[in-house]
Amino acid sequence: MKLSDVQKRLQAPFPAHMVAWKPAAFNRDRSRALMLAHIDARAVQDRLDAICPDAWSFEIEVVPGTRQPTVKGRLTVLGVTREDIGEAPEGDLGTLKAASSDALKRCAVHFGIGRYLYDLPKTWADWDDAKRAPTQTPELPDWARPDHERTPGGAHLMQAMEQLRYELPEDLDLQREVYKHLKAALGSLHPAPPQPTPQHPGRAA
Repeated sequence: MKLSDVQKRLQAPFPAHMVAWKPAAFNRDRSRALMLAHIDARAVQDRLDAICPDAWSFEIEVVPGTRQPTVKGRLTVLGVTREDIGEAPEGDLGTLKAASSDALKRCAVHFGIGRYLYDLPKTWADWDDAKRAPTQTPELPDWARPDHERTPGGAHLMQAMEQLRYELPEDLDLQREVYKHLKAALGSLHPAPPQPTPQHPGRAA
């Protein structure tokens, strides 16, 4: 197997529930935020494990003398190596582990993993500064979703299946959440039949 054999699978969009959003800029009163879509390092690892579990590796080298923890990552997939720099964010999250995760994601982009997220249009959302979160999660366009999520109910089914990947959660609220997504998905895939039009008295059926 060569890298060119799996390129399309590496570049494929991730399920929408695996895409997270973070603010990149705010308006003057911080009531609106420019949101950037991203995936975490675990999603990259899962993608590589699904496609070539025994044919990829990742190494890091700490870059000395930087203000924030910084590493140079080296990702090898099917004998092809790509390198990039990873930096940790400011504050308490500024650790070498965070820098390593950033490096892995940046290296993965060189292989096409998650690269499509850079092509998303600018997305501004209402921002709740007290909760440090958007009031509503932005929606991905159809082209940035897997094929199975472009059909009615597909996204609901995939989220429910992901929650059932290992076992049904013991928490009752989580069980209700799984049920809600399955019901919504099945309802979209199999809509209720139209109801007959009521007949008025004296009118022929």
